Amino acid sequence: MQQERTFLPFRKAAVLGAGVMGAQIAAHLANAGLEVLLLDIPAKEGPRNSIVNGAFKKTLKMKPAPFADATASRRIYKGNFDDDLHLLKDVEWVVEAIIENLAIKQSLMERIEAAIGENTIITTNTSGLPIRLISEGRSASFKKRFMGTHFFNPPRYLKLLEIIPTPDTDQNILDHISWFGRTHLGKSIVIAKDTPNFIANRIGNYTMMSALRAFTDGDYTIEEVDFLTGPLTGHPKSATFRTADVVGLDTLTYVAKNLYEAVPEDESRESHLPPALLDTMIEKGVLGAKTRQGFYKKVKKEILSLNPETMNYEPPKPMNLGDTDALRKAGKLPDRIRAVYHDGGRAGKFFKQATLDLIGYSARRVPEIADNPADIDRAMKWGFAWDTGPFERWDIIGFDQILSDLQAANIDLPEWLGQMKADGNTSFYKEIDGRMHTYIPGQGYVAAPVYADAIDLAKVAANTDNVLLEGAESALLDLGDGVALFEFRSKSNTLGNAVVDGILAAIDYVEQHNLKGMVIGNDGKHFSVGANLGEVAHVLQEGKFDLLLPATEKFQNMVQRIRYARKPVVTALHGMTLGGGCEIALASANVVAALESYVGLVEVGAGLIPAGTGTAALTIRAAEQAPNGFVNEIQAYLMKVFQVIGTARVSTSGKEAVELGLLPPNTRIAMNGDRRIHIAKEEVLRMANSGYSPPPRRNAVMVIGKTGQAVIEAFVYQMQQGNFATEYDFFIAKKLAHVMCGGDISSPTLVDEDYLLKLEREAFVDLLKQEKTQARIKSILTTNKPLRN
Repeated sequence: MQQERTFLPFRKAAVLGAGVMGAQIAAHLANAGLEVLLLDIPAKEGPRNSIVNGAFKKTLKMKPAPFADATASRRIYKGNFDDDLHLLKDVEWVVEAIIENLAIKQSLMERIEAAIGENTIITTNTSGLPIRLISEGRSASFKKRFMGTHFFNPPRYLKLLEIIPTPDTDQNILDHISWFGRTHLGKSIVIAKDTPNFIANRIGNYTMMSALRAFTDGDYTIEEVDFLTGPLTGHPKSATFRTADVVGLDTLTYVAKNLYEAVPEDESRESHLPPALLDTMIEKGVLGAKTRQGFYKKVKKEILSLNPETMNYEPPKPMNLGDTDALRKAGKLPDRIRAVYHDGGRAGKFFKQATLDLIGYSARRVPEIADNPADIDRAMKWGFAWDTGPFERWDIIGFDQILSDLQAANIDLPEWLGQMKADGNTSFYKEIDGRMHTYIPGQGYVAAPVYADAIDLAKVAANTDNVLLEGAESALLDLGDGVALFEFRSKSNTLGNAVVDGILAAIDYVEQHNLKGMVIGNDGKHFSVGANLGEVAHVLQEGKFDLLLPATEKFQNMVQRIRYARKPVVTALHGMTLGGGCEIALASANVVAALESYVGLVEVGAGLIPAGTGTAALTIRAAEQAPNGFVNEIQAYLMKVFQVIGTARVSTSGKEAVELGLLPPNTRIAMNGDRRIHIAKEEVLRMANSGYSPPPRRNAVMVIGKTGQAVIEAFVYQMQQGNFATEYDFFIAKKLAHVMCGGDISSPTLVDEDYLLKLEREAFVDLLKQEKTQARIKSILTTNKPLRN
């Protein structure tokens, strides 16, 4: 395991430069709970802080949101370099993010040194200037506390943080920044060399320009290139041209031309230059998303693409790539990569050439930009959201196959590859004695870093001794130290009957054996997208309506079993946590949520209401939140809950989910989602060792009756009149209000939770029988989009 040292977390930081990157870095530091001083140049006219204030206001409106919750923005204090630089004496970390001009950066560094304390750490977010030159002329004390910290845009969402030390950087300070970046900012760290554009942007720019030229200089369309460089081959949905539009064609061109100038010794230097078409587009003010037209342009509801000859936008032409459905259905990512690579048509021709070009260039950059090929893989996965890096792709296709194809294509290769082959090494990744090792030229296979707080569930499950129970769509695993983990294994981690049975069996097992408690979590892309609507649709299609009520009650009983388990059940969330996934979290003894958890009770989108205890749980919480238990207080809290459920609100983060009441107030937020299972395990141990007992049943819940229901219905009526809700939305809302206000009870009354659960499932089943609800379910299953009917 990677041995981690103990460091103190930062509490105060400063970001100098409130541009697009600086302001977002400040936002993410605030997300981590820091007080942040954001400074920029003073305005020449008007209020002196107008520049920084204007930049901050833009940050508040950005999508996706840089801030994780409403409180984070309040931790940012704004000022300017002339009036407020003295405040740096109280901060622990200064991040410089001003204009990419060496002389200006050096001048600012001189001013920073005069203002900071003797232990303040200073880093630069430059992406193109030599780190060592930025600190030139500074004292030895300054230089040992100085390094590069290269965040990727958007800083909150992209995991990569390239840290670039200089020869003068103190190792302890480097370790401190690395630890804080990983643990408190949620970053995955790559230590990069001080070379132009470091690792990810050096490889990324090369790949981007090559893909663009397949359109500008080749015979592939925009749509064909994006198909072949998107999810099919393990890249983001934005692929090549949508990514270019989002980044901005002016920014892309600026970076590419700067990189070209900075790498005179690069044998592939010319490949970094952007195609001439980009200059033409920039001259015409066609800059991408910021001007609402780039390679793509949305006209009404249609997405058009650029015709480079006419500079007009046209509907996309059919792709001439052969059987694209067969490529999509080739299997999991490794299978798809091999299928496209070996395809005999235009798809295979493009992908094979692009793959060989990428792999050849990446190999030639070792050891210039990285000693370890795996660092290039990590940088591309974490900085560009690729599913596999170039050397991992090499292993997937086959070492000998790629090497042979590289040689056949006359692609220059570094000498170390010949030595690697001569030594009999034919993969970049190899498991040795149960631990992954990566090949490093001149060193052979070296153990990859493993963090004790990043639990690999696949590795846990691979040891059959750790499998306590296994079902059709789930498993109960032994995490050690007396803690079990229940893992969903269904498609998209949906919650069907097999998963429900699995949870019930898992809790029974934990209670009956010498275990301290259980974590519910998984390593899927999302925690859970909710109930298995396919199972529901099948029942409806068969007309077996008599099965609906007992199935709903069984799901409720499963959630209640979690709530009242005799040993603590802690849920570890990440990604989409919808419907029943949210209800499981609400019932847990505690929740650990990755910052990037998107939580919601979204059943109204399917023409339903939450009926896995979700409606009841939030109704009870609304009553409990009322300070004095007065009806008007309960009504106010109930209205907030109603709006969250009734609008199918999904949180933009784990923190906002707590604000919205979709997660418990004591939820622990894991800034680094890779740590969530470990933290949840520690939470189980803490609760068990402190003498855990389940909560008492909720037998005295105040419901407000018909009067409260009328208030909610009046609100929805106004929404309908404003065309914000359909007539059927109003029908669903009345069902929801009926449950939340206590059914047919006319005045405020105390009821027990079983009463609310009965109302909840009756409303749910009644809605399932409605034709418009069935149409909504069908739309979600067939188009993956909600139907507004």
